Amino acid sequence: GSRIFGPALAAVLIGPLGTAWLFGMNALSYVAVLWSLLALRRSEMIPSPPAPRTGKPVREAMAFVWGDPFLRYSFIVFAIVSTFAFNYSVVLPKLSDVQWGQENGYPILLTIVSIGSIGGALGTARFRVVGIRWYGTLVTINALSCIALGFAPNFWVACLVALPLGFGGTGLVASMTGISQQKTSPEMRSRLLALQSVAFLGSTPIGGPITGWIGDHISIQWSLAYGGFLSLAVLPLLRRAK
Repeated sequence: GSRIFGPALAAVLIGPLGTAWLFGMNALSYVAVLWSLLALRRSEMIPSPPAPRTGKPVREAMAFVWGDPFLRYSFIVFAIVSTFAFNYSVVLPKLSDVQWGQENGYPILLTIVSIGSIGGALGTARFRVVGIRWYGTLVTINALSCIALGFAPNFWVACLVALPLGFGGTGLVASMTGISQQKTSPEMRSRLLALQSVAFLGSTPIGGPITGWIGDHISIQWSLAYGGFLSLAVLPLLRRAK
């Protein structure tokens, strides 16, 4: 809910207050997060047994993933999609302002993406076991949405396309999380989830500058659409995930 309410509130306040005050309000909101952490009752927590330390957790996680074809190709596709097709936060502000003439359109688009994200998360949650067919469907939805959004002729079409973009993107991340947990033993689970986080968040320093360069030197439309085409290009790899 906060992913929907937050961008919508920002869209209303950014005009009269400006971006500086919004950043300050966002920083102030973390006081509630810190207070919640301090208020946790540790005596009521049930700790899980720690995994044995070997000194090479990342290497072991990568070896484990590479040894399982299902995990291997799922992770390869996830890493490529995360690197090149999840950079719309870099592109949408410029697309909204330059391409569609909506200076304050980005928070609105982000709100619609967030609404779609709820559908993607709930759609994935209905599966007891995440299959490769559903995973591939989400990759396809995310890829086609990136392409369609990049070449959207106006802001209202962009708003329409932003909904499946959120559905496919969040559903894909949730599906990869489910795959990481259902295919691993308890002692390896945290390592694979950490590896997934590296692929999703750690790839931003690679994909972000490439996306920005394409937007500056080729076209702003292609800076979003190219990630969709790359996602479709690696989609056949999932046929090997058995």
